Amino acid sequence: MTKNEKHLLARKIIKLTNEEIDDEHFIHQLLAESTLYNIYEEEDVTFGQKAADKLASFAGSWAFVISFALFLAVWITANLRLLKQPFDPYPFILLNLILSCISALQAPLIMMSQNRQEEKDRKRSEGDYKINLKSEIIIEDMHYKLDAIIARQSEILKYLSEIK
Repeated sequence: MTKNEKHLLARKIIKLTNEEIDDEHFIHQLLAESTLYNIYEEEDVTFGQKAADKLASFAGSWAFVISFALFLAVWITANLRLLKQPFDPYPFILLNLILSCISALQAPLIMMSQNRQEEKDRKRSEGDYKINLKSEIIIEDMHYKLDAIIARQSEILKYLSEIK
């Protein structure tokens, strides 16, 4: 929960208590406010963010690893054995350049995707915190009400025993 959200919650609670409302109304106000939201509903996702997410999901898959291993095997085999005039002879300088370029582009895109995932995780844990806080307040209120019911029931039993 951010500082701003805490301040808004505190102001709301102070406002509700200044209006001298009873606890029951306060609990109903808490129940009326939904703390659930779908973190997977993207609001403003740019093309770059979508591309980074897609690349990260593909680059972290077995399909990528296997296809890239096959690409490397074909490249090396073609340049060592199949071609009479190889376009990239043995030290494979062109292959190294291509791999370096791919790594230079792929790493920042994957990090961008990880940052977005971290933001989703942060939102999820903030939502969990709000739900837990709301549940705790409601459970405490129910516990208080049960205690009041038990106390009132004891008074009624005591009164009934005095009548007999």
